[in-house]
Amino acid sequence: MSTSNPDQPLATEANASAAQPDLSFWQVVRLSLKGQHLDYTAVPLNRAVLLLAVPMVLEMIMESLFAVVDVFWVSRIGSDAVAVVGLTESLMTLVYAVAIGISFAATAIVARRIGEKDAERAAQAAGQIILLGVTISAALGLVLSYFASDILRLMGASDSIVSLGSDFARIMLGCNVTVFMIFLINAIFRGAGDAVLAMRTLWLANALNIVLGPFFIFGWGPFPELGVTGAAVATNIGRGVGVLYQLWHLAGFHSRVRVRLRHLKPVWLDVQTIMATASTGIAQLLIGTTSWVGLFKILAAFGSAALAGYTIAMRIVMFALMPAWGLANAGATLVGQNLGAGKPERAEQAIRIATRFNVMFLGLIGLVFVFGSGPLVRLFTDDPPVLEHGVRALWIVSLAFPLYAAGMCLEAAFNGAGDTWTPTRLNFFCFWLFQIPLAWLLAEVFRLGPLGVFIAVPIGFSALALWSLVLFRRGRWKLKQV
Repeated sequence: MSTSNPDQPLATEANASAAQPDLSFWQVVRLSLKGQHLDYTAVPLNRAVLLLAVPMVLEMIMESLFAVVDVFWVSRIGSDAVAVVGLTESLMTLVYAVAIGISFAATAIVARRIGEKDAERAAQAAGQIILLGVTISAALGLVLSYFASDILRLMGASDSIVSLGSDFARIMLGCNVTVFMIFLINAIFRGAGDAVLAMRTLWLANALNIVLGPFFIFGWGPFPELGVTGAAVATNIGRGVGVLYQLWHLAGFHSRVRVRLRHLKPVWLDVQTIMATASTGIAQLLIGTTSWVGLFKILAAFGSAALAGYTIAMRIVMFALMPAWGLANAGATLVGQNLGAGKPERAEQAIRIATRFNVMFLGLIGLVFVFGSGPLVRLFTDDPPVLEHGVRALWIVSLAFPLYAAGMCLEAAFNGAGDTWTPTRLNFFCFWLFQIPLAWLLAEVFRLGPLGVFIAVPIGFSALALWSLVLFRRGRWKLKQV
């Protein structure tokens, strides 16, 4: 049953404004940050991509800024502390994989319902997604926090790292519901076209993280000195506040999707529909993120300096990749909404535009990272062995940035259409059957050590991008029903 949108007059006025041919770039930016409800199946595509991408990129810039600032403060404690963060984050990627896998379903389904102009079914899907996320994150938190120390040992951490990092890992893993909900509810906002709400959520949560981090780490003022554990405390306080902010909007304040208590009652048919899309999305992310765990496992054999250098390099890389994901997410939203409106060719063109913007953006950043790797890594460490590994990792991984950019947008097209199976296959072949064996061969058999792991990263991702392009051009993703 389709329901009318109470914000339709505002949407009509905003659509008329967005469609004006004489708007400058900065006028479009200002319009995108107002948070007005637009019909993205009707706004001119170049402008639609920008209207969605600007808040999504700003959202991801704050996320990437937090990641860099966090490791900046932790690096002041020592290389073991940085290794703790790197190992725990590699474990948290398993949690992220489940959350983001479900978020693929959230964006695809909510965007499809919004494109169909069915606000009630969009809210119903959102309620079931939240219910599913709380249940799964609680179960993961109980198990992973209990075995936190044992998991660190399995990752190859030394006794000193386990002793230093067990509490950090236990808090991060046990309180994963905060990051789980931020991912899922922001995916709902993005699917609905409420990109500004997603942006504001991460800016609020991560601003608190950044401010509270050094207070808890070093014991400034009345705060206890918790060392690396303080970073976990600050992170979860910030994310918890962000979740409360999200729930306030979903309860009926400004969000296009308005969730009521009736939407939180389990509806097994809807849950099955969500899981059908989410299951391969989860597998997709688990394959991709466990490949990072595999790389860390290989690196762990070469000591904490290699781990710390690689962790710093990847945090800097993520500073660039996270905003690029914002552009990819804009493409995913446009794919879902336009497929829901019965406009598959418009969906395809949206991805082509997003890809072009993303390649230009990441290509430029890649050049900066290649030629400025030394000064960038030196911002985080003066330890010569850590610095050497970090610089080498950063410039090698940055070489393939344009291909990363294209791969992000192409995989976003599949996920935005609800075709999460295609990227799952791609990740399995390119990462587990290619990248990890290549890293091991280069590091161990050809005796390149950590350098072999660094080289395997851009090669694996480049293969993924090229294969994605072939499947995108075939166009089967446009036929997917959710």
